[in-house]
Amino acid sequence: MMLKVGATLVLFIVLLSALAPLIAPYDPTKRAGNPLSPPGAAHLFGTDNLGRDVFSRVIYGGQAIIGISLLATLFSAATGFTLGMFSGYVGGKIDRGLNMVMDSMYAFPSLILAIAIASVLGPSPLNAALAIGVVYVPTYFRMARNETMVVKSSLFVEAAVALGAPQWRIVFRHILPNLVPSLVVVATINIADAALTESALAFFGYTVTPPTPDWGLDLSSARSYIVNGSWWLLTPGAFIVITALGFSLLGEGLGEKIGKKEI
Repeated sequence: MMLKVGATLVLFIVLLSALAPLIAPYDPTKRAGNPLSPPGAAHLFGTDNLGRDVFSRVIYGGQAIIGISLLATLFSAATGFTLGMFSGYVGGKIDRGLNMVMDSMYAFPSLILAIAIASVLGPSPLNAALAIGVVYVPTYFRMARNETMVVKSSLFVEAAVALGAPQWRIVFRHILPNLVPSLVVVATINIADAALTESALAFFGYTVTPPTPDWGLDLSSARSYIVNGSWWLLTPGAFIVITALGFSLLGEGLGEKIGKKEI
């Protein structure tokens, strides 16, 4: 059930963002009506304080959050997974050293660390993806390291070593395939966290710059108007919740499915 609901929500958000040029009734960066007009026939989600169509900005804003979240997850997964598998397989001083570095990074609150990195790099989608990616490297490192150590002690790996199989063959033929299912589950759930972190960075102005549509940036711009009764400006926040919920349910559903297969 979770897998189907999560996949449906993710597919809905992805298609809505991908088809934004065909669906959006107005240019999201230009005035389309009177400022702070409530939802109606002309403007499905109303207009913002500058008269821009909120619906058009919402569906275009999904491109930024999904693109940055996917890029950040790809970077953190590739880096953390590789380092974790290497650390768990080699062991010794290298393993202890990498563990100390990752534990130090893990000690920082993820959002604060992402803001610190993004503020140093400057506001841009690529820098935001890098900042978010660095934050989640320890998550993949721990997962890959722990599972590599478990698989490394398995009988089939010990048999391969006894038969004189090359190290690269043991890693890529026997260890890596056993780690991929867990990587897929963790990465899917991590996209939800990355989406929330991207929204927070955008809220503080560390991702895209105005007038580029972004859900977090639009919420930041609407703060003073929401409390005055323009409730429709909260729509980007609802889409942030839907996106995070969709990827979380998808990851949990994949985890359950993989777990049942293993049993």
